[in-house]
Amino acid sequence: MPLYRYIERDTFVHRMHPTVKVIALLVMFWSVYWVDNPLALLPLGFLLLFIAVITGSSGNFYALRWLFIILITSTTLMWMATYRPGPAMVHMPKVNIRKASILFGLGKGIKLAELLAASVLFISTTKVEEFTIGLAKLRVPYRVGFAVSLSFRLAPLFVDSALTIVDAQRLRGYDFGEGGIFARLRRYATVAIPVFMGALRKANNMAMALEARGFGRLARPTTYVDYPFRAADMIAFAALFAIAAGYFLIYWTGYGAVVA
Repeated sequence: MPLYRYIERDTFVHRMHPTVKVIALLVMFWSVYWVDNPLALLPLGFLLLFIAVITGSSGNFYALRWLFIILITSTTLMWMATYRPGPAMVHMPKVNIRKASILFGLGKGIKLAELLAASVLFISTTKVEEFTIGLAKLRVPYRVGFAVSLSFRLAPLFVDSALTIVDAQRLRGYDFGEGGIFARLRRYATVAIPVFMGALRKANNMAMALEARGFGRLARPTTYVDYPFRAADMIAFAALFAIAAGYFLIYWTGYGAVVA
């Protein structure tokens, strides 16, 4: 299973300016936030799927297919049980199914799925260094942007360390699947100690490496890679602005809400 989800392609999305990619992620979050009606959310979902196909990121979506299904299904059922406006369609002893609760729950589930889809698409088409530069161009303090982007590097490394330790323990005859669920969790707790110690060691080595390279000496460090704004970036920025304004208008006019 690959730990890094970036996919190397030569598509127009991969060639976009890092700042435009960061703004695109924010626009997706902005647009999803204002709308609850699943019918209004579907165009945005189809847009994300279309971009995933043309950028070759569909493999990452397929790898997380069960997470998407669980998000939509569990969220819909939860809101169906707790959100009860309007008349009931089906009367049962302890369950009253309502049209508004189904639509509202399905909308909430699609919202979470689209937030996840936008994030997966972003990490599939954006390198970590591009993310750092994109945040810097948006006037985010360099230390903050570096810390945020660093988490994208370290999280896969910690996962890789944990998988390596589990495989090493299994070779020594340690069975992680024996017993009930609580017994298995206790066995996996033994993995946390070496992973934690390894994380401290890596953090210390990284701190020394950053200090040796003069990290923090300049308020706005330079970069050896130049990302010029192109005409395609301006077109993409205009399209993103139209999407953000359009979904806000959907919210403002009331078409994005679920009416009981």
